[in-house]
Amino acid sequence: MSVQERKERERAERERLIVATARELAEQQGWDAVTTRRLAERIEYSQPVLYSHFRGKREIIGAVALQGATELAVAVRAATAAANGPRPRVHVLARAYLDYAERNPAVYDALFQLDGGLAYAQEDTPEPLKDAFAALLETLGEVAGDGIAPGLFTEVFWSSLHGLATLTRTRRLLPEDAEARLELLVDRLPVT
Repeated sequence: MSVQERKERERAERERLIVATARELAEQQGWDAVTTRRLAERIEYSQPVLYSHFRGKREIIGAVALQGATELAVAVRAATAAANGPRPRVHVLARAYLDYAERNPAVYDALFQLDGGLAYAQEDTPEPLKDAFAALLETLGEVAGDGIAPGLFTEVFWSSLHGLATLTRTRRLLPEDAEARLELLVDRLPVT
């Protein structure tokens, strides 16, 4: 291995450590607790080393969001691959999405609530974000119904899931009705 390859590998490992540490700190204490000073202390590197990887917290949030988008796509695809039929696939997709949001609240916030400097729904949208949407579209597109654009239907269904995830987490909906809400959402689809 050349010196250049070793340096690149070490740089990539430092970057993974920064992102993992930021994510861990955010999940434990919230994003307000994630500062470059705290991260530098936790990973035992100087703040200038952090700034050589990320220009600031916003870019770190973006890196966590991209990681989360990849994980969400994997979770949705794994869940839907095991389901037989359109309605069961939509149900497990919705459950996988809501479970991911519940298990990873700081990552979910990085993806959909915080400014990570990422472009959404544009040509320059990063591939992990496009792929997460594609993972939803693969299942939801097949149940959109006649005359309804699959992408548009996916956006509306995704918005419903996001609302359920956000309102449940902030305790604005009764937790005991969570499964009934999900069933209601899926049962209204025009498929069998």
